[in-house]
Amino acid sequence: MPKVSVIISFYARIDYLRLLFAGFERQSFKDFEVIVADDGSGEEVSRELEKLSRVASFPVVHLWHEDKGFRKNKILNRAISVSASDYLIFVDGDCVPHSRFVEEHFMNRKEKTCLAGRRVNLSEKITKMLDYGKVKDGFLERRTMLLIWDGLFGKSFDVEKGFYFESPALRNFFNSKKRGIVGCNFSLHKKDFISINGFDERYEKPSIGEDSDVQFRLELEGVEIKSVNHMAVQYHLYHVLQVRPEENLELFRKIKESKLAFTPFGIIR
Repeated sequence: MPKVSVIISFYARIDYLRLLFAGFERQSFKDFEVIVADDGSGEEVSRELEKLSRVASFPVVHLWHEDKGFRKNKILNRAISVSASDYLIFVDGDCVPHSRFVEEHFMNRKEKTCLAGRRVNLSEKITKMLDYGKVKDGFLERRTMLLIWDGLFGKSFDVEKGFYFESPALRNFFNSKKRGIVGCNFSLHKKDFISINGFDERYEKPSIGEDSDVQFRLELEGVEIKSVNHMAVQYHLYHVLQVRPEENLELFRKIKESKLAFTPFGIIR
């Protein structure tokens, strides 16, 4: 049984998933499985994913359901249910992990605690420079000055969040401030997520349902949100940013009014 289950939210972008797999190939901590939670990609994508899985050095589980619109939370709940580990890390299919990413999440785990990481947002220019070999060779970690330059004079942003610190003093300083969950980079014990019945599947548009809602209900359940900024580092591949839809905002407002940690629209229905 692996010590960690990495759950990747995925839809269609097999080119980006290749880069993620390259990032997971270079992890310092090796005892993990990868579960690809696929929200209805086509047959060609599934065939390419099968090829990737066959050559990966880590076990891969591909979960799929039919494409009926945005049902990310539903497939994520299935992934939680089939995960072999007691500890879960959540990643989006467009975010490449630092080589110490899994190690930092696992080594800093704690009961009744959800670890919240951050990400560098790469520009279209930097993203287009990447391929499987470059990522596996540590291009993003070795080309710090390139990222800083693109952050200052290009279109990458939050580049400072890619600085990895080993110093306990620096870690404590940069994580003294409370930060919220980002859906593409957080981890917790499975039993803590089960205690709120996982993701609320009524969210059928992106944003809020994968992070803000989860944080609100976890905190109601007594789970502390702990920042692992500059520790669990991640690089977000370029795509056009999405706006927060009104439907999600209205649903979240009702959930906050109810003050119920356990959603009846989650893993157990």
